Amino acid sequence: MTGRPGRAARSGRGGRSGGQAGAGDLLALVRNGRAVTRGALQQATGLSRATVGQRLDRLFRAGWLREGAGGPVDSPLGGRPSITLEFDDSHAVVLAADLDTRHARAAVLSLTGEILAEQAGTLVVEEGPEAVLGELGGWFEELLTKAGHRAEEVCGIGLAVPGPVDSETGRVVQPPIMPGWDGYDIRGRMSRVFTERTGAPAIPVLVDNDANLMAYGEQRTGYPGCTAFVLVKVSTGIGAGVVVDGSIYRGVDGGAGDIGHIRVGADALCRCGSRGCLAAVASGGAVARRLAASGVPATSGSDVRDLLAAGHPEAAALAREAGRQVGDVLATVVTLLNPGVLMIAGDLAGTPFLTGVRELLYQRALPRSTAHLDVVTSRLGDRAGLVGAGALVVEHLYAPERVEERLAAMGV
Repeated sequence: MTGRPGRAARSGRGGRSGGQAGAGDLLALVRNGRAVTRGALQQATGLSRATVGQRLDRLFRAGWLREGAGGPVDSPLGGRPSITLEFDDSHAVVLAADLDTRHARAAVLSLTGEILAEQAGTLVVEEGPEAVLGELGGWFEELLTKAGHRAEEVCGIGLAVPGPVDSETGRVVQPPIMPGWDGYDIRGRMSRVFTERTGAPAIPVLVDNDANLMAYGEQRTGYPGCTAFVLVKVSTGIGAGVVVDGSIYRGVDGGAGDIGHIRVGADALCRCGSRGCLAAVASGGAVARRLAASGVPATSGSDVRDLLAAGHPEAAALAREAGRQVGDVLATVVTLLNPGVLMIAGDLAGTPFLTGVRELLYQRALPRSTAHLDVVTSRLGDRAGLVGAGALVVEHLYAPERVEERLAAMGV
């Protein structure tokens, strides 16, 4: 679902008829920049000029492709410049939301990831999926008005949630910090809410783990050449997203990256019911509890973030200690995956925590594993999950095989 652009064109899957590249394959080649003129498409696919023209015509009629400026003249004899082709991102928009335990952020995005309108506010996941998704539907309705777009222009919705997700069904699986959400039909409910609120036809809804989508958004926008990318989100809980060769790595049923429940030897009780989980001793929630026990008002990772921003010394000391505990676990993660980029994100992703991570990571990991490793903080900040959720929808809807299905349904 989130495979590398153009994969179908290379592998012979999706959008091909009798082994030939279809309209979806041509669109993928244009979108990823591998072939942006008619001549280049002929070379890349082996199709005749007439066949390329016929398949491009379908994309033009759908409004998905447009002609850009003239490119350089390829022939040494001169002549007219080749007309370039561009993905037309003006024909639709995407809705995206990133749910945390007590807060949420939602946006309208263009098909190329530009945020057109945005809203953030309190939305408590413990109130359950019916209430949360219903409220989110109201946010989406307001955002579309703010962005100046009609509901009929929305091609899909992407949701980031703070729990493990089965990507085939879009349902969360035994989420430790999302009571009442286990196995719930998020896709169906969100689609119904959108239709009820706007009167627009049903649209696809895609759901994934928040750390996965943050990693996807950050890797695509800031580190597209990194073939092994790891993002660790440390907020009320702890989770990791892994992007390998441009695709989210989810494991067999969506459980990959759940490092917050690795046992670290402590006796603290975790919200999952076990003792000694990393999240129970080093998450924003754990730091907040320790601060509260010493008389500092804090109940969540966002409270800790505010204290760190204000330069609170005890919060900084505890964040650095939490970073060391997470860094100890990340030494194993880095040794196993050998990533090029390790990104720290979330409420605790500041200097004290990052310092603690580096102290233990470089002490415990093999030098071979860290020789070409960049340890960085988030570039997109609070918008990473939104950008990743939007990209997930776009890559799903404009995958070559799905392009063919959608064009056929449109009658073009």
